[in-house]
Amino acid sequence: MTDQTSQAELVRQSLKRRYRKERRFRAYGVIAIAIALSALVILFADIIGKGSAGFMKTTLNLEVELDGEMMYLDDATDERQIKMADFVEPLIQALMKELPSASESDRSAVRDLINPYASVTLRDALKENPDWLNTSRSMTFLAHTDVDVFVKHAGDSAYSIKLTEQQRDWVNQLVEKGVVETSFNDTFFKNGDSRDPSKAGILGAMIGSLLTMVVTLALSFPIGVAAAIYLEEFAPQNKLTDFIEVNINNLAAVPSIIFGLLGLAVFINLFGMPRSVPVVGGLVLTLMTLPTIIISSRAAIKSVPPSIREAAEGIGASKMQVVLHHVLPLAMPGMLTGSIIGMAQALGETAPLLLIGMVAFIVDVPNGFFDSATVLPVQVFLWAGSPELAFIERASAAIMVLLTFLIGMNALAIWLRKRLERRW
Repeated sequence: MTDQTSQAELVRQSLKRRYRKERRFRAYGVIAIAIALSALVILFADIIGKGSAGFMKTTLNLEVELDGEMMYLDDATDERQIKMADFVEPLIQALMKELPSASESDRSAVRDLINPYASVTLRDALKENPDWLNTSRSMTFLAHTDVDVFVKHAGDSAYSIKLTEQQRDWVNQLVEKGVVETSFNDTFFKNGDSRDPSKAGILGAMIGSLLTMVVTLALSFPIGVAAAIYLEEFAPQNKLTDFIEVNINNLAAVPSIIFGLLGLAVFINLFGMPRSVPVVGGLVLTLMTLPTIIISSRAAIKSVPPSIREAAEGIGASKMQVVLHHVLPLAMPGMLTGSIIGMAQALGETAPLLLIGMVAFIVDVPNGFFDSATVLPVQVFLWAGSPELAFIERASAAIMVLLTFLIGMNALAIWLRKRLERRW
């Protein structure tokens, strides 16, 4: 009896130790998840905190006197006169009317409140409306970047305010009058890159990313699916196919910059293709995405039950008919899911595109696959390395846009999986 009691006590002690270990293991898992979620929350809070200001712009609402004598302009339809006219003086005069305390000696300080591109806006408006000459018009212009930073970050020590005390007082007066306002930054979505943060936008990078992704999808999906079908359904089991399979799995783990070096060596140096164009970027990202698509497509093909193949063969279908009419339609949801995830990975890549020249400063929005372009991740890289702090909020805003696309693509992959998959 004593031996049975002692044996039971040993079992109870052993169970207690195992339960304690299990609780500790669970606690470690909860702590690890909490740390990961905390880091994610901090990251998103930092990005959103800095990037939210990038979706806002600061503007000047001015009543501009388009005096031809002041601008040295007699005919607004004469291109030569337009090129020689002074479009800055009307802006200075309009702003000084809103600042009674500003004197003629303060003209330079007043001018520094106006965006350098405001004169271009005024010139373009007058070219489109020549009848505005010698009239007064209420117009809206972008404020200077320093004014934009002051209005949005006056109390933030992380941003250095470059305005003088006098200029700050003027800006505060203009804000009270409603001359200086903040509104949604549509410029951010309508312009390409610019040296001036207030004019910089992501339209060029978005179009470049779209064109690059079109090339990547058009090449990687059919090639990846065809390779997966061949390896899974038609390839003989020998050393050659084993070698191919091992290398496909290894390529999925190769650093992306290696594919950039390959693209630089083959597509640019060997074939002489131009740098910084979506076609070359798409070719490089195709090489990087193919292993992911092939592996996911093979897994989708393997998930199709053998009974489907046997039933099709039993009614006289050929091997090709079995694959095309039965296996491929059933495996397509998994193939699409893997392809979308691979495309999302390609959309966020920077390193391979830097090596093929897509890091260039591109102002114009690309119109085709062979126009110079950049992509969103590279645009973020360029802005994040800029010495002007105003570009940091633009970079954070661009990251938010990029994350929106990436989350959307992954959500689409999950939805397709839930919507189209069949359980056997």
